[in-house]
Amino acid sequence: MTIFTCILLGFLVVCAIAASLSKNLLNTILIFMSYSLIMSVIWIMLESPDLAITEAAVGAGVTTLLFLVTLKKIHAIIKKDGGEEEKHE
Repeated sequence: MTIFTCILLGFLVVCAIAASLSKNLLNTILIFMSYSLIMSVIWIMLESPDLAITEAAVGAGVTTLLFLVTLKKIHAIIKKDGGEEEKHE
């Protein structure tokens, strides 16, 4: 179990660094969502299911949704006619 915990903590550090260095806002949001999901698994391993559920719901769910809506509102994500998404420059 200790090896799995170390791997998760390593992924946590990688996600934190990648989110801060990423230039694409959509990628940053997805990395942040991954960070929240990994943190949720760590909370479960620490036997704190209430914090794990909160982290998953708020961190990975609501916050990610609000960030995506914000990107759409500021026109950072533009949909093409074919349904593909394009980054606005």
